[in-house]
Amino acid sequence: MLWLYLYLSDKMSILFPAKAFNNHMTMKFTQLREKAGLTVQDVAALTGYNARTVYRWENDETTPKKAVVDRLLQMVGEPEPEYGKPKAEFTFIDLFAGIGGIRMGFESIGGKCVFTSEWNKYSRQTYQENFGCDHEINGDITQIHEADIPAHNVLLAGFPCQPFSIAGVSKKNSLGKAHGFECTTQGTLFFDVARIIAYHRPSAFLLENVKNLQGHDKGKTFQVIRETLEEELGYNIAWKVIDAKRFVPQHRERIFIVGFRENSDFTFDNLKLPDLANAPKLSSILHTEDGTEETEEPYTYGEKALVSDRYTLSDKLWNFLVKYAAKHKEKGNGFGFGINGPNDYARTLSARYYKDGSEILIKQEGKNPRRLTPRECARLMGYDRPGRPPFEIPVSDTQAYRQFGNGVVVPVIEAVAKHMKPHILGQKEIITGQTRLPLFPTTETYQWQTL
Repeated sequence: MLWLYLYLSDKMSILFPAKAFNNHMTMKFTQLREKAGLTVQDVAALTGYNARTVYRWENDETTPKKAVVDRLLQMVGEPEPEYGKPKAEFTFIDLFAGIGGIRMGFESIGGKCVFTSEWNKYSRQTYQENFGCDHEINGDITQIHEADIPAHNVLLAGFPCQPFSIAGVSKKNSLGKAHGFECTTQGTLFFDVARIIAYHRPSAFLLENVKNLQGHDKGKTFQVIRETLEEELGYNIAWKVIDAKRFVPQHRERIFIVGFRENSDFTFDNLKLPDLANAPKLSSILHTEDGTEETEEPYTYGEKALVSDRYTLSDKLWNFLVKYAAKHKEKGNGFGFGINGPNDYARTLSARYYKDGSEILIKQEGKNPRRLTPRECARLMGYDRPGRPPFEIPVSDTQAYRQFGNGVVVPVIEAVAKHMKPHILGQKEIITGQTRLPLFPTTETYQWQTL
């Protein structure tokens, strides 16, 4: 993708000594900057680095960051697509990526992932196993400078739900001082989403969270998110809670927040969802145990691919769950395990499923109920579907349960992505032939300069 680096590594290291190589690099960066129509001060404002750093790039004292060169390349024209691969219709970044469920949804509509961030090492292991990444899987997003993230059309993030502190805001209000999202969201992971949006100004974004986000902290959390996205960052947003049981046999409600930088007629009102009357049952994801499925150890064994006994609850655990449920039922608390047959749909799969499996237990003839296997969890979440290569699960059962419990339902993401696609491509058409740069840093507003 990066013709500058490829050209230099392929040609200059052979044809020129070190100093000549460096001079060529300087010339190329300067030419790229000038072709983009930028001054050194413009590059500094665009990237967030100071002018001194840019001069060091110009004078061959340091090598410019890949993300900086990528952004300049995008301004002067899209690089050629990789040989043998179709040209992507748009690019996106995958924040709080988990095991890649949101990525799968947007790849299905022609997007190309250019940056990934996920802090959990086991999730990164599963992600790497399932995606032929041509880029590094980055760790903690709070430690990554926004200038080191490549330019992109769409930002995707399934960020954690956290409360916002308004103490600093209240103090500034009392003093008559202006404040912004840096003040209201600092210390939360949503702050990192906001700072990246503010810096890169992507055409669109999709944020995913638990249904309770709207009511979290008495509605204050969602209020801050809306104010940040709409009033401070200037995006047009829409949101909708979608229950995944229209797509998979699981009751799982999640909120999806979509934003577009330019005016858009996007609405969730005309989103087409499958008929609930035709919703799938658990039989569609359970191991058949009749020999029609290939054996996959350690989940199944033998000629009939029977579910391994390791997933059957021990007498001790089963008796504990029965007594615990009865105790809470007497108190009117409503706590209980969820026991299901093939014609049912499941409760929400959670990250704590590895502990006892109580929310989704499967009936068994003549013995205690069992947990779902990790393979069944992959199907329940839509990572595995008929006619597609199996989703690789390179981690332990405990980690797999956590990963799928924290994941998204892929068919839901695909439906939302498909609904967004015409608007994403429409936003790209709006800015064709026009380069717009945010003049950073600013404190309250985001100014724009048309070059």
